[in-house]
Amino acid sequence: MLRLFSAIVMLFVVSCAPEEPPTELPTPAAENPDAVSTSEDQVADAGQQVRLVPKIYWIEGDARSRIPHRVLDAVNAIRSEKGLSEVALSKELTAAARTHARDMSIQNRPWHFGSDGSSPISRAAKAGYEGTVLGENISESFESDLETMVAWMQNPQTRSVILEAGAAKIGIGWYQESEGKIWWTLVVGT
Repeated sequence: MLRLFSAIVMLFVVSCAPEEPPTELPTPAAENPDAVSTSEDQVADAGQQVRLVPKIYWIEGDARSRIPHRVLDAVNAIRSEKGLSEVALSKELTAAARTHARDMSIQNRPWHFGSDGSSPISRAAKAGYEGTVLGENISESFESDLETMVAWMQNPQTRSVILEAGAAKIGIGWYQESEGKIWWTLVVGT
């Protein structure tokens, strides 16, 4: 497992450096307006709490076209490590995943049902997918695709979707809001 996470981290370091945000974001202020330090050690020493703003990963430029292939490579590395067959990208599952990522943003909540009552199965069918949907992973974060993959692998339920033995196809979709929040969807099918 350590070798697997090392491979994902190396893939992330080499190919997934965060893009710079288009504008400067404000630095969070400490609860005490006289405090000027935001270092965790210094704040702990001062007995103060600081709300840290997450580092935002901006999906810009050619990152849009690289993300599906990075996720596919990460999923296949994980599956290979477990002795499972590789999966391929499905344009239909990707269309369903993209639709759901955008819809979660509109609803402002990460969940598996669409605003129209759709499920992962009905969204895939509507996109023309003829296989069986085996599962769907979702996330609301400011993290990159590979950081999201690592988080999914740390959770038993989302890990089981990625490691579904009968999987042959995946679709990956995302939607990034103007302030940087990213809604991720990964759909796995036969």
